[in-house]
Amino acid sequence: MYPFWNNYYYLILIAQLVCIVHAMKNGKKDWIYILLFLPGLGAIAYFIREIWPTINGGQMTGNLQQLFVPGHNIKELERKVRLSDTVTNRLALANAYAYRQQYQQAIELAQSCLNAHHANDQGILLLLARLHFYNEQYFESVSVYIRLSGMRNFRMTKQEDELLFARALEGSTDYVRAEEEYKKVIRVHHSLEAMYYYGLMLKKQQRVQEAKTQFQAVRDEIDLHPRYVRRLNAEWVRLSKREMATL
Repeated sequence: MYPFWNNYYYLILIAQLVCIVHAMKNGKKDWIYILLFLPGLGAIAYFIREIWPTINGGQMTGNLQQLFVPGHNIKELERKVRLSDTVTNRLALANAYAYRQQYQQAIELAQSCLNAHHANDQGILLLLARLHFYNEQYFESVSVYIRLSGMRNFRMTKQEDELLFARALEGSTDYVRAEEEYKKVIRVHHSLEAMYYYGLMLKKQQRVQEAKTQFQAVRDEIDLHPRYVRRLNAEWVRLSKREMATL
């Protein structure tokens, strides 16, 4: 009866599915909730923010492959390193390895870039700190973050790094300093993610009532945020509810 509408509906479903797959492959999990709750508008917003800039950057075929199969070009990047062993080419390959969660290979490449003129390159060191964390090498991650914090003109500009530092401290069993960092991230950024991970650490230490307080804070504070922020942080609310049920 309404063939156009039926086709339109299926197009929306396909677009939504493509965007969700892309978000999952590229670690953009916060977008998944937006795509699920706003199928049409969410897919349009995701395409404009995340897909179009990459397609529009030239070399369309290669860019599309990289969008939907991150790290697909590892062989090509390895060939480039063999042909021209530059810091730029090594870092590109390190990032491709990281996409594939081949963290040890990424770490070795990033470390090899810390030579001569780049011995104290803050960008490379920051990448290395993150890679160590994701490779569960928490002591090494903490060491690099501390080295960075002692450098002139260095500031952690990303909330992600502040939280990773706190979690790396926890992973290295330095619970006192980890607690300080968690509290700082929560105080400065009102991060629901930080509240959740802080609650997990408190639970691990058998500080049950304090852990409950953090998980409850996630549930209480979510309502104070605008709708789009609530969607982005829905995961931490869900996980906090699950943890509350076990305490």
